[in-house]
Amino acid sequence: MKLNQLRYIVEVARCGSINEAAKKLYITQPSLSTAIKELEEEFNIKVFIRTTKGVSLTTEGIEFLGYAKQILDQAELLEQHYNNKIPSKQLCSISTQHYAFAVNAFVNLIKRNHTNEYEFTLRETRTHDIITDVATLRSEVGILYLNDFNQKVIKRLLKENQLTFSPLFEAAPHVFISTQHPLSGQSIISLEELDDYPYLSFEQGEYNSFYFSEEILSTIYHKKSIHVSDRATLFNLLHGLNGYTISTGVLSTDLNGSDIASIPLATDERILVGWITSQKVQLSQSALSYINELKILIQDYGFKLR
Repeated sequence: MKLNQLRYIVEVARCGSINEAAKKLYITQPSLSTAIKELEEEFNIKVFIRTTKGVSLTTEGIEFLGYAKQILDQAELLEQHYNNKIPSKQLCSISTQHYAFAVNAFVNLIKRNHTNEYEFTLRETRTHDIITDVATLRSEVGILYLNDFNQKVIKRLLKENQLTFSPLFEAAPHVFISTQHPLSGQSIISLEELDDYPYLSFEQGEYNSFYFSEEILSTIYHKKSIHVSDRATLFNLLHGLNGYTISTGVLSTDLNGSDIASIPLATDERILVGWITSQKVQLSQSALSYINELKILIQDYGFKLR
């Protein structure tokens, strides 16, 4: 076993592709494949499953990757201590449901970062993909919510993938609409009042189960329904079609402007937002700092931390 082989494993897991990892490592794809194969044979394990879409970690590969990262961290500490080596660039990946506050916290993380080099990744993505990203260590932290309806299914998936859910804050559902919407002046809105307006939600791809919906009350029938894949499109449709969506009520005017209204929904439902992490590895300092930025931001919005 060589340290370079461990670095190769980490980079391939991060990229999800041997070709992409080879480019970033400045080696040929055959050389990288051979190095990984030799390591797998040395330890008699299968680290990656190779498919036409790329590679993904096996169960034993996830465990191996955790050990590999620890060894590389310790090796870097030795080099820094004895050779005065300059620390390598900070790396951090976050996967999240479409929350403006998650982006805000990411912005604050970057602004407070004082290192000369870093490579951070923020993925606004589907619920099932968030779980997969963290389970395969593609991301260190995932942001999603639980409620009475979805928590049994989500918690089962988290347990199967050895992930931990840590609560951040609890919120009452709010309706997001344009400030020009006919209902924007109300102090509270019922579902009945929204019946004639287009309901906007984030599509969940092949895992299009009600349990993976980013919006609560997902089983309720809507006469007019539009599925979108990104937050910017959703906000454009709020304006253009007098549409609405249901979320936490945490709205960033810095990122989304002041022409979106957040109005309480008449329901007894609650939303518990939190972050998920793998039980197999320790979080990097950057990931811990991101979680801290989330906590600061949520408190600034007036929510009580859980």
